[in-house]
Amino acid sequence: MGAGLLVVVLGGCSGLGRTSVGIVAYDTEKKKHVLVNSPPVKGCHGIGGAGAVALTNDTLVDLIAYPTADCSGKDSIYVATMTSDVVAPGAGVWKSYSFVH
Repeated sequence: MGAGLLVVVLGGCSGLGRTSVGIVAYDTEKKKHVLVNSPPVKGCHGIGGAGAVALTNDTLVDLIAYPTADCSGKDSIYVATMTSDVVAPGAGVWKSYSFVH
């Protein structure tokens, strides 16, 4: 119990190198399943290859997925912590994501 509380308390502190604590998982159009363990909260995270068609956010921080490699674009999607999303039929893939902080 005490160790779990310590992780939550430290996860809430701001600072350089703070991670999202958990896993971001995504599936590519070519059926490849990718797991990213505790990516940094700051910055834009590229989704390699052809992009992602499904994304699961099993971290402690909400994220936004984007249709571009530089975390921009009007067709972004908000993926709350411990939820997932898939691209709509006919829509483009996600090519990057950033955390809400």
